[in-house]
Amino acid sequence: MTLDEDLADGGPAALRRARAWLSRAVEPGTIDFWRFVDSVGPVMAVRRIRSGQAPDRIRALVGARAEQDESLADLRRAERCGARLVVPEDDEWPALALHALTLAVSEEPQDHANQSDRTLAPVPPLALWVRGPARLDELVDRSVAVVGSRASTAYGEHVAGELGHQLGERSWTVVSGGAYGIDAAAHRGALAADASTLAVLACGVDRPYPAAHGALFHRIAETGLLVSEWPPGCAPLRHRFLVRNRLIAGLTRGTVVVEAAARSGAQATAQRARRLGRQVMVVPGPVTSAMSVGCHELLRDAEAGATLVASAAHVIEAVGGIGSDLADPPERPSSPRDGLSDVATRVLDACPVRTGVSPERLATVAGCDVLDVLRVLPALELADLVEWTGTGWRLAPAEGGTGSERRPRAG
Repeated sequence: MTLDEDLADGGPAALRRARAWLSRAVEPGTIDFWRFVDSVGPVMAVRRIRSGQAPDRIRALVGARAEQDESLADLRRAERCGARLVVPEDDEWPALALHALTLAVSEEPQDHANQSDRTLAPVPPLALWVRGPARLDELVDRSVAVVGSRASTAYGEHVAGELGHQLGERSWTVVSGGAYGIDAAAHRGALAADASTLAVLACGVDRPYPAAHGALFHRIAETGLLVSEWPPGCAPLRHRFLVRNRLIAGLTRGTVVVEAAARSGAQATAQRARRLGRQVMVVPGPVTSAMSVGCHELLRDAEAGATLVASAAHVIEAVGGIGSDLADPPERPSSPRDGLSDVATRVLDACPVRTGVSPERLATVAGCDVLDVLRVLPALELADLVEWTGTGWRLAPAEGGTGSERRPRAG
């Protein structure tokens, strides 16, 4: 059945085929085109475009593609690789997550000359090509984007892998772009935890890019999802990477930037997350590393509102439920000195390392009464902090050590 016949027939199949056609007709991220489809509906939009009845602006955007139709071939190609087309009319559509894009695009001016550049515009997708067994809406419900430099350092890859693993262990979905460096490390960390992860691609879901990540994408598609706005077979053109960043930011509750140079795609994703009202989180790095300059600039920018994070617990605290996902305070090494009273601390500091001294001498050095010294010495001895030498009191060997960590005694 031809496209026009299918559209005239109506029904769910016509709607899905119309959106498949629209996904190839105009590059994603075009504000006026999304508004046109949203106002008249996908089926009517295709019929008007193909009949030449669409507004001049829309016909100019579509151009020669108006006469072409690969929608049925795209749907069959997707079926052959185990993919499917998810549309806003499906129950699987992540409407709640993408609502922020709908709100943001409503603030764009009507005059296209004053609108945001297509690579930056916060435009909701018309449809999503999805490959994998998981449901898209369920996978992004508790999700965090982990992004960073392709030219990552060993430090950055280690941190990204740990974050991916720890988030996966806590049943959070790691979303990234499948690129070299930080993206791949985050995906692999989640997979190592036997957790689902989601890769947003800038090409068809049947075309792994980079090609070296073919095995990684296959593993992701086994339990998680590969997602793209472009139909199967589409090439990974450079501008498409910039466009897809808004989806990485929009589908997730927050974005973690692990490593970013002074100018990077990771920073661009963070900026889109901020515009959508999402949490922006940053992992600090060595001040000597060029791959952490962008991270530190985000932290220094008061308007960015970025939160410093160093673990998955910090991330979940920032994006999780209020009062239910708080990070545990960091563990601090305990010491026998913890909880000592002020007098006991002063008496302990007054004790010499080698030669025992009398309580009177301790009282003089500690600046307290002899009775106070006699009151705290038994407790200090029970705690193995001081010992009786037969002629006086001194620090116990474990407490005294070489004496290098003790404060100088007064007097």
